[in-house]
Amino acid sequence: MINSPIKFGTDGWRGVIAADFTFARVQQLAPIAAQVLAEYYGNQAQNHLILLGYDRRFLAEKFAQTTAEAVQAAGFNVYLANTYAPTPALSYAATTQSALGAFVLTASHNPADYLGLKIKGAFGGSVTRELTAEIEARFARGDAVSSTEAGTLEMFNPWDAYSAELQSKVDIKRIQSAIEQGKLRIFADVMHGAASGGLSRFLGEGVTEINSNRDPLFGGHPPEPLPRYIPDLFRSIHQAKTDHPEQLRVGLVFDGDSDRIAAVDGEGNFLSSQVLIPILIAHLVKNHGFSGEVVKTVSGSDLMPLVAQQYQQPLHETAIGYKYIAERMLETQVLLGGEESGGIGYGTHIPERDALLSALYVIEAVVMAEKDLGTLYRELQAAVGFYSCYDRVDLSLANEEAKQRVQQVLKNNPPQQIANQSVKDCQTIDGYKFRLEDDSWLLVRFSGTEPLLRLYCEAKNDKQVRTILNWAQQWAIAL
Repeated sequence: MINSPIKFGTDGWRGVIAADFTFARVQQLAPIAAQVLAEYYGNQAQNHLILLGYDRRFLAEKFAQTTAEAVQAAGFNVYLANTYAPTPALSYAATTQSALGAFVLTASHNPADYLGLKIKGAFGGSVTRELTAEIEARFARGDAVSSTEAGTLEMFNPWDAYSAELQSKVDIKRIQSAIEQGKLRIFADVMHGAASGGLSRFLGEGVTEINSNRDPLFGGHPPEPLPRYIPDLFRSIHQAKTDHPEQLRVGLVFDGDSDRIAAVDGEGNFLSSQVLIPILIAHLVKNHGFSGEVVKTVSGSDLMPLVAQQYQQPLHETAIGYKYIAERMLETQVLLGGEESGGIGYGTHIPERDALLSALYVIEAVVMAEKDLGTLYRELQAAVGFYSCYDRVDLSLANEEAKQRVQQVLKNNPPQQIANQSVKDCQTIDGYKFRLEDDSWLLVRFSGTEPLLRLYCEAKNDKQVRTILNWAQQWAIAL
């Protein structure tokens, strides 16, 4: 028996395959979602078209075929991907094909037993909470979408136009030249996901891919770009350092549907988007001459506003979830928008996070500076006089009652002291962000896609980060 209602999180609806995420539910949901897209974007799109794509998860292509047939039967024209592809490739295709939007069968970075549905609008980004709430309500009522005439169903390759677009944005020849001359080694851990083969399409044979085969179990861990899941990449970087210490080395990590990124520098240090975003701000302004607002979420590093100020770019802060960044990108000129979990997008592209484009910009920054990523980061820290460490812990609570207790305490009696420090202020844009007396911060919020309590912390050193996160875990468990 299915008990869980369909709820869209920060980016899509996700559920355990065969329990919550079933063929029957998708068949009912997809035509409703297509109808709502038509109501929202019918005047913007030039045709009654829905794009369908998928990642490399278990049964993803079969769910995509079922979804396509259900949407076609409801009277919509459908372009169905003929192979797996990154989510941003479908978002980009929605704009080039003047479609109502795109559906992507993916659970992104979630564990292997999950699958999900991401909905992208005609503008090429995640749809609003208002739109997904309407889909939820109609599904809950048992609404059906019928048509006296079925639409068309055609196959297409989402990689083609997407690849050409990304290659046009960076100096591909300069990167390829650095590889051919032996100055640069690139390693890409695609985590068995949709980024597989991506960088090789752009850069040729000079990319060493790791975990490029399809594995629906993702090697036994979620396809999320975190240090504990990428031992193979660390080994490859260290071996390359031993074999050719004179070379520049870049390691890149992609999540399951290639909209999140992390990196490893030439010394084998993990670099989250908290590090990459400041580097990219500097690169885009200095080397491309771009300008615009830097959009960060509340969980973003304090280094981001300092670097934005250093390069005379305005800053805007949003709740967590790329849809909020996308909304801002539609309102004003944006340089880039990014979140701590690895999603980064660009005002000169689509209002969508794109890991492969981010990877190309990261590589280009290294090649143009002829410096390691770690060196670029340290130089930025020195330039603005800010040094910090960051980490995030995901805590599974015992049950729904435990979650409600945490919520009630945060709402009615939030802590005034954390890890022996007084709380200076508490920001509630998304969750509860406690600023402490030494300017370190702790953010406490619930995941929008998984049953987890997320704890985020930035402090002056790793020891302080550990102290604060340990306090937060003990506090939450003891409630």
